[in-house]
Amino acid sequence: MSMPSTPCPPPLLSVIVPTYNEADNLADLVGRVERTLSGLAWELIIVDDDSPDGTADRARTLAAADRRVRVLQRIGRRGLSSACIEGLLASSAPYLAVMDADLQHDETLLPDMLAALRSEDLDIVIGSRYVAGGGLGGWDERRRSMSRFAGNLGRRLIKADIKDPMSGFFMVRAEVFRRRVRRLSGVGFKILLDLFASGEPPLRFRELPYEFRVRQAGASKLDNAVLWEYLLMLIQKLLGPLIPLRFIAFSLIGGVGVGVHLLVLWLLFKGLGVSFLVGQAVATLVAMTSNFFLNNILTYRDMRLRGRALIWGWLSFVLACSVGALANVGIATYLFQAESYWVLSAIAGILVGAVWNYAVTAIYTWKRPKAGAA
Repeated sequence: MSMPSTPCPPPLLSVIVPTYNEADNLADLVGRVERTLSGLAWELIIVDDDSPDGTADRARTLAAADRRVRVLQRIGRRGLSSACIEGLLASSAPYLAVMDADLQHDETLLPDMLAALRSEDLDIVIGSRYVAGGGLGGWDERRRSMSRFAGNLGRRLIKADIKDPMSGFFMVRAEVFRRRVRRLSGVGFKILLDLFASGEPPLRFRELPYEFRVRQAGASKLDNAVLWEYLLMLIQKLLGPLIPLRFIAFSLIGGVGVGVHLLVLWLLFKGLGVSFLVGQAVATLVAMTSNFFLNNILTYRDMRLRGRALIWGWLSFVLACSVGALANVGIATYLFQAESYWVLSAIAGILVGAVWNYAVTAIYTWKRPKAGAA
């Protein structure tokens, strides 16, 4: 049986665009990419995290008019880095670019990035706001400070003199990405840093300048929770892949809960003169409650509980953590009575309680949403 002829050449370049609530920007984005890459075999892969504004449907409309536009709609999961990874894996092109849908990245840089990869001994080309000729556009001082802080942390991790390690605009050889993909954390919003920190030998790179534009439509996704995810990704890269990232976040918030517990106990016991037993009980409940809401906002941001589910989630969390507290005390007491060193006994109890709390609440408090759920 003869194979059907192909009416168009395979793509030389795939441009991966992760989206969430970017419906109003897509038509303009596709038009700009088409004009910029005229004469090249390209495709645009839009990876949408089930946006409530209908981004995926808008993308499908554009794809129906231009076969070079493709759509991946993800149900029940969210995250910029993981969306990029799925889009990059869906391509057969030898060169892969990642850029945002908000029109802040300068698409006219794409041909120069491709030319550099094809003509030079490079693994990756980065669109940089911090080399000569680049700029941050209309960013306020808060965003500039966050970017500088995150960039300094990132450079320490990857030990490479990248001026803009926080860039979300880059182009990479497909074989380089595929060699490193299994080591990527897939968490947070900066996959570029993840790529540099996920394998050897060091990536050969070049930075090309561009001016960061002002967003045309929609709202910025950059907030404190995004910075938190970035810090978690850095911690996991330092600790290694064996420790789940959510467990790292859960444990850090647990440390905050210890501080909340001690503060409330001090205020009640020393400040108001209530009995230690009552103070300890109230402090425990307050700490559990603060831990629950922080975990709901940060650790399980992509599975956040709302409405009635928030109340039932809190009840299940308190119940699970109460059992975890009993396990903590029981294990520590048993080991201490077995003539173990008291500090080691206490640490063992804490670890058992933390693992129990994390495992049980992951199953019963924050459940993976069903397909089609908001």
